[in-house]
Amino acid sequence: MSVPKIPEPAKLVISALTVREDLLEPVSKLLVEDLGPIEEEIGPIPFNYTKYYDREMGPGICRSLWSFARLVDRGSLARIKLLTNRIEQSYTTDGKRRFNLDPALMSLGNFVLATGKDNAHRIYLGEGIFADLTLIFRAGTYRSLEWTYPDYADPVLIGILNRIRENYKCGLKGSTTIAHQ
Repeated sequence: MSVPKIPEPAKLVISALTVREDLLEPVSKLLVEDLGPIEEEIGPIPFNYTKYYDREMGPGICRSLWSFARLVDRGSLARIKLLTNRIEQSYTTDGKRRFNLDPALMSLGNFVLATGKDNAHRIYLGEGIFADLTLIFRAGTYRSLEWTYPDYADPVLIGILNRIRENYKCGLKGSTTIAHQ
């Protein structure tokens, strides 16, 4: 019989895709109200992997990443995704999002995105939210899987995530977590 054990807290990373860089500051302030301070902001990074979001947001989409200072309980991923969905919805104009927020939890072993879309490799968390195992950490780096979105498989983004992971690893010793809700 396995004995349940709560794993170490995760590093919260939120990706924002948008053409409206002027929205990043007010959106980040909303996230900080609920999730605590941002440790690092990275971007904008051109997003040239798909035209999927162009019909909603327009061309010229860039990604910004926010790495949060406060580590989070891994059971909080669905709650965080519901928060980011509410923020996206509050900025929607004429039924179109002006940005896309993708929260992810980084652990020493993997990088897991939250999504509202089901698929064979996704685990249901509750309240319409799934966990997408996006990257695994092996042999000193995050590695993509057959279903990993091309932008998350990009060596530049993996390099950024590896660097964030090093900071996370150092911060695990004196971690503070958000309470599980």
